[in-house]
Amino acid sequence: QVQLVQSGGGLVQAGGSLLLSCAASGRTFSRYAMGWFRQAPGKDREFVSAISGSGLVANYPDSVKGRFTISRDNAKSTVYLQMNSLKHEDTAVYYCAAGPFGVNWSDYPYWGQGTQVTVSS
Repeated sequence: QVQLVQSGGGLVQAGGSLLLSCAASGRTFSRYAMGWFRQAPGKDREFVSAISGSGLVANYPDSVKGRFTISRDNAKSTVYLQMNSLKHEDTAVYYCAAGPFGVNWSDYPYWGQGTQVTVSS
């Protein structure tokens, strides 16, 4: 069992930056890949980024590549999402998840509580 607690998020102007954090409980953090997903009102949950358990491999969709960076600190059992050059279309509820490395949200069994990110244009 893994419990994930998110922090960060909020309101930012377009072009600004935000850092999201996700702290995990338990001693098996490094066994799990970690993912970030987002969901805007009326839209499907969307893949944002994933990082392998070792932190050596990361994946991004084209929509955020070059603007967002995922990282993890296994000693602190925490994964981060640094979001730069934010756009209005990045507005959504962001979720962290633990599970197998991949882009499909349905493959991840453990989820954070979600945090709102609002980018004003």
